[in-house]
Amino acid sequence: MFELVAAKTDGAIVRPLEEKTNKFVSNRLNQYTQVANIEVFTIRDNVNLVEVFHAMQASTEALPSDKDPKAIKAYFEKVYPDMDFDRVYASDMKKMVKWFVQLKAAGIEMVLPANEEVNEDEAE
Repeated sequence: MFELVAAKTDGAIVRPLEEKTNKFVSNRLNQYTQVANIEVFTIRDNVNLVEVFHAMQASTEALPSDKDPKAIKAYFEKVYPDMDFDRVYASDMKKMVKWFVQLKAAGIEMVLPANEEVNEDEAE
């Protein structure tokens, strides 16, 4: 995981969460997605990954080892039971645990993107 320091037309300057050095990442060689833009499949509507992180934060369940896929699935069945376990793979859940730990260790606040409300007068 990286923190976006600056955007450029041909890439971005990023900082790994575990390090304090910046580096350039080219758009030609790499693809990147902001955490706020990642959605998770549920049995209802898809939810933002940050909502899952909030459920993980609020849970009293201990985080599972990222080496045990069965423990990770059991964890999410308790922490976020609405997750669609047929479409969210064990590797995805493993990443969620790993990213959650990294964000928490870096002290980064996980907030949902602001919903843009449309003024009723402007919509007509």
